Parts: sequence; C-alpha cells; structure tokens
Amino acid sequence: TESKYRRRGGDLKAGSPELGSAVTASPLTAVLPASTPGKKSIVLSSEARKELAKQAKVTKEERRAQIDERYKYLISRLADGIGLSEQQVEEAIIADDKFQLIEQFFAPSGLKKLLFFYQDVLQQKSNALLRSDGSTNSLLQKKLFITMGSTENITGTCAFFLKTSEKVVTASNVSQEVNFGVFDCTHGNILQGLEFFLSQIMVPALKSQQNWGAVKEGLKNSQIQGFLYSVDKFVGTLSSSRQNIEDKIQLKKVDIDIYISNLQNPSDYIAAG
Repeated sequence: TESKYRRRGGDLKAGSPELGSAVTASPLTAVLPASTPGKKSIVLSSEARKELAKQAKVTKEERRAQIDERYKYLISRLADGIGLSEQQVEEAIIADDKFQLIEQFFAPSGLKKLLFFYQDVLQQKSNALLRSDGSTNSLLQKKLFITMGSTENITGTCAFFLKTSEKVVTASNVSQEVNFGVFDCTHGNILQGLEFFLSQIMVPALKSQQNWGAVKEGLKNSQIQGFLYSVDKFVGTLSSSRQNIEDKIQLKKVDIDIYISNLQNPSDYIAAG
C-alpha cells in the first residue's frame, strides 16, 4: 500500500530554487581531451562543449519520449515524497546514467526494487577545468539520482519503489503492483529513518486498516493482533539499539607501563592479577 503521509501531486512545488541542483548533465569525461604533459589544466573547447550539449539533448529527448503513465506515476510519487516538482524529478530522471533501471523494474520478473537518493553530492562545475592530475573543480549540491544502493552511502533521503509480484508493470496496474516509501536518513542515520518510518507511518496505518483481505475479523483476529504486537516489539528493539549505538561506551586508553614496570617474575604477575 502506498504511503499517504506526504503531499499529493496537486500540491507539489512548481518553482523550487533547487531545480538546477536536482539535475546534473551527463559526465564531461567522454568528450574531454587527454591531459597534455606539462600543462596545469585544460579548458574544454567550445566545439567539445557543443558536441556534449548536442549528445545530452538527443539522449534526454529520446528518454522523454519513453515517459508514459508508468513513469508519470513514479515521478508523481517521487515529487510528492521528497518535495520537488514533477518537472524537477522528470529532468533528473532523464539525465540519469541509470535510467535503464526503470525499464528493468517494469519488466516481467525484472528488478524487485528501484531506489532513489536525494542528497548532497560533489558535482562538477559547468566551466570546470581539468587539472593535470585528472581532477576538476567541484561543489556540493543536492541531487536526485537512481542507485542500486550498493555503491553510494546514504546521507540524505532514500525513496524506494517495491514490486509486489513478478508481473509486468503496465499503466493500468502500476498503482496496484508498485509500493512506494521514503526514508529520511539525514547524515546517514539509517536506523533513525527506519524507526520513524515504522513508528510514525506504517504502524499507525496498519492499526487503522479495516480490510485485511481473507481475514474477516480484521483487527479482532488473534493472528492480526499477534502480528501488530511483533511489529511494535521490533520498533521498540530498533529504538533501543539506536539509542545504545548513539550512547556507546567510549574506552579510554590507559598507560599501563607504570603498573607493570616492577613486575619481574610470574609470581609478580599473579599477585598483580
């Protein structure tokens, strides 16, 4: 079931100042000339810049043409969940190097999950110079991007889509086959984000749910009550674990030379013990 705690599509921001930072063009490295020995930096030629812009524009328009009701559904949920406009989300998606993962997610027996991070990342300046060591000037900006979740550290917001079956995702079934949720993992605090998601969103939603499918008694059913009790217990354990980690014991290094300098034989060690 889709999370309902965020704004719906009709209330989305339309003119957020973060539009420029939410979208990043394709990497420049494909068209950068090779480093020349003895030179400190190389300025990207105007011809190379034009070619880069041309290639990026063609790629983005080809991808934009692929956007159908399935993509629009994902875009709407993302915009709703992380506080960007649908236009910002669309631009970020069609400029993403992992754009093809979306189609793999829609495919039958395809990817079971689709992850998006929205967080600060180092991004290359549009007028960046390539230094002799291959590095470039960059700055920290917020960016929405697709990820497999295995190579980037989460330091901001994680939005996720999950498939409930192996069926192909179509325009008519996308709202039934795909679930959506958001973790706020600001500063990399994943446990706190998960705890908030469960305790403030999922558990209240479950406890207020009236229709439990084949279970006619609903919340009065002993199995349903046992399930909700287990979820509550897990959230409590999660909260306790998080607090233990945050208030972890700090061991202080002690100089033991003053204690063992006079120990000469085994009996001295035994006595000291």
